[in-house]
Amino acid sequence: MYKRAEYQKIKSRIEENRKFIQVVMGARQIGKSTVVKQVLKDLSLPFQFYSADNVPAINTAWISNCWAATRSIKENNGWESVVLVIDEIQKIANWSEVVKKEWDDDTFQDRNIKVLLLGSSRVLLEKGLSESLAGRFEEIRMSHWSYKEMKECFGFTVDQYLFYGGYPGAATLIGDSDRFEQYIQSAIIDATINKDILMHTPISKPALLKQTFELGAAYSGNILSLNKMLGSLQDAGNTSTLAGYINLLNESGLLSGLQKYSVDMSRRRASIPKFQVYNNALKMVYSPLTFEQALLDRKAWGHIFESGIGAYLVSQAFIHRFDVYYWRERNDEVDFILQKKKSLVAIEVKSNAEINTNGLDKFRQMFNPKASFVVGDGGIGVEELLSMDINKLFWQ
Repeated sequence: MYKRAEYQKIKSRIEENRKFIQVVMGARQIGKSTVVKQVLKDLSLPFQFYSADNVPAINTAWISNCWAATRSIKENNGWESVVLVIDEIQKIANWSEVVKKEWDDDTFQDRNIKVLLLGSSRVLLEKGLSESLAGRFEEIRMSHWSYKEMKECFGFTVDQYLFYGGYPGAATLIGDSDRFEQYIQSAIIDATINKDILMHTPISKPALLKQTFELGAAYSGNILSLNKMLGSLQDAGNTSTLAGYINLLNESGLLSGLQKYSVDMSRRRASIPKFQVYNNALKMVYSPLTFEQALLDRKAWGHIFESGIGAYLVSQAFIHRFDVYYWRERNDEVDFILQKKKSLVAIEVKSNAEINTNGLDKFRQMFNPKASFVVGDGGIGVEELLSMDINKLFWQ
């Protein structure tokens, strides 16, 4: 079975002496549970695996029961160490308080129980980690499959990756557009919105949240003002409501509203967002074009091409902790600006023979980025970008 790069990181962390709770986080259907099960299978350490998937949210005692069972099994078998794994931990109310109590009790009693937690709701996980578990955990962030992974595991071409995205569960369905779209809609979009957002966050207009995502995903790779969105949505409320919903969708790994790059932080926050899905399958599920039709439509493919590059960049940003913006000054524009601390990288995307780089030239003059280049015709190849370690661009 194919092993993602995170396999080795998770395995080495668990094999270390007990020091931190390891938290594996990322969006739905990207293989978090699968890679953890691969690690557990190859470990020499005994383990106990529990899933909160079908446990009532109010049953906070469930976590303590899992812990108590693991302690009892460890003692009865005379194990020196054991690994406790809890999947979908964020579904239990006040999970972080219970985890803190049990972890601290093990620490005080010198019990060598290593803990690995998994969750698909970034917003709920990060809230619990920051509120109760500060100083007790390390994050292992996972994102959507890269082009290299989809190529090695499923034989995807670069065009297929840009169109169908990087969900491993959908890879074998691309020959049947109805099955592919149904999987993306039910297993990812509906599950994330209904289970990860609506069940745990007070939302006054659930239908509007869904509409906001659908419109933003369809316009992925485009700049669209919130005021224009209001005119396209039913019962839309105000721009503050939409901005809050976009933030929730971003924290759930579905849709980001990129801000315009500016040295002035207040101008960034007030800028018109550029919508960007985290996986291009989330955009294409709303497209009327088939893969073959999209390849023949140069204008449509240009939007798909830019959105696919953007999806890779925002996914890498989640893993490597950098920010993604766009830049526009009058008629000059740069598609993506990456920032890590004070280092900038400027990327312009070209899907056709156009070689106009005025925006990139202007940005270089104004901000002196660490790296700047064109992706596509007249620049580096798209396969090269999708295969490179983006994090290294900030230090070259």
